[in-house]
Amino acid sequence: MIGLACVLPLLLGAVLLGGGTELSGRVAARAGLAGALATLGLVGVAWGSGAVVDFPWLPTLDLRVHLALDGISGPLAVLAAAVTAAACLTTWSQQPRGGSSATFVGCLMLTLAGAVATFAARDALLFVVAFELVLVPVWVLITRFGDDRDPQARREAGARFVLYTGLGSTLMLLGVLLLVSRAGTADLGALAATGGQGLGSTTQLLVAVLLTLGLAVKVPVWPLHSWLPLAHTTAPTAGSMLLAAVLLKMGTYGLVRLPLATVPDGFARVAPVLAICGVVGIVWGGLVCLVERELKRLVAWSSIAHMGFVALALASGSDTGVAAALYANIAHGVISALLFLLVGALKQQWGDDDLSRPRAALREGAPATGLLLVLGFAAGLGLPGLAGFWGEVVAVVAALDPAAGRPATVFVVCAVVAAIGAALGAAYSLRVLRAVWWGEGDAGADGAREIARTDLLPAALLGLAVVVLGLVPGLLLAVTEPALAGVVTR
Repeated sequence: MIGLACVLPLLLGAVLLGGGTELSGRVAARAGLAGALATLGLVGVAWGSGAVVDFPWLPTLDLRVHLALDGISGPLAVLAAAVTAAACLTTWSQQPRGGSSATFVGCLMLTLAGAVATFAARDALLFVVAFELVLVPVWVLITRFGDDRDPQARREAGARFVLYTGLGSTLMLLGVLLLVSRAGTADLGALAATGGQGLGSTTQLLVAVLLTLGLAVKVPVWPLHSWLPLAHTTAPTAGSMLLAAVLLKMGTYGLVRLPLATVPDGFARVAPVLAICGVVGIVWGGLVCLVERELKRLVAWSSIAHMGFVALALASGSDTGVAAALYANIAHGVISALLFLLVGALKQQWGDDDLSRPRAALREGAPATGLLLVLGFAAGLGLPGLAGFWGEVVAVVAALDPAAGRPATVFVVCAVVAAIGAALGAAYSLRVLRAVWWGEGDAGADGAREIARTDLLPAALLGLAVVVLGLVPGLLLAVTEPALAGVVTR
């Protein structure tokens, strides 16, 4: 089943790219939606049944196709398939510009295939190959289907995306090759079981630096973040949803599977730097959001701030911290997908997303859209009872009591700064809601109205997930906690 979950969207994407150019937009969207939902079902069955695929691929390089899902990767694979299905639905009302709908949906399917394979990979080299598969269709979504009002910005976004992610991929590949050559195996389970024993202190540190730097670009962690706001601003709505809920999650998942699990001693020495960069990103992103005028760009900067909490939690190295990071990872994926869906639909309706322009009150002209927007930003600011709260507050708690071998004073200071950054999150979220939900313009003149039903339906489902994750966090924690034993506790 897990093999089919990777192959199905790959084949569908190839068919749409190769022979589906004559398909209408809605036919392509229906095909993509059916493929994403089928993949979601296959992922659920494979995860629940413990299905495993393991056979040689390139024996001379000791490269194996070894796929399986556990409590760490399973929720992320489910998230990827669910958000891809939501992204396909948005193409009903937000027709892609710059190419055929079949090419657009085909890129979504290829991204899903690579993401599921990345989360399921149990071979370090296969992980790298699957990760790189995702970057190509995402680049196409940005450069070919991005905002056509500013071609220069679109070209710059694509070039910066290639430059940064290419650098990250190179560093990650070097780290994996060094790890595999010194350990004598590419099996992630075996590497995690040994915990870097026999590699030597210097080798562990070098592997940890290479892997952490390479994956920090993908997360992204400050100061390696500057590609993300431009990419989000330029990308179409579906592209932004996958960037935030899939590509960024692959980076943080890689930090858990590779440096944290395989070279824990080396990662412990790198962790204070990662924690500092994470909290700088929290404050930096929050301050930018306080003055940012473009709504979609603001949501992109808020993602950098939220991923800073994930980096801080991972850097703490404790079981509580890693559990918080995994929870915050899923929560951010759902929240950001919801916000980018809503903001993209509103931008299409308004013609722009300039917050300095007076807007009609969504609460009056579009109550359902307004309620979902309030829910998304309330979750983003960490309101108790919603998904964003648990990951961020526990990340701060974990930083107050880091794992052994980490400087406690540094992490306590980081926890304090992160708490201040959370307050900034509340400030910019309320700023947006005051301008958009409360409104400042004449409702009759601006004509606030509900977004399309094909946007409202996935937005409502994502909003429901935000509430469920916030009210019953144990549903996700109970799944991830057993799998953490092989990563953190030795």
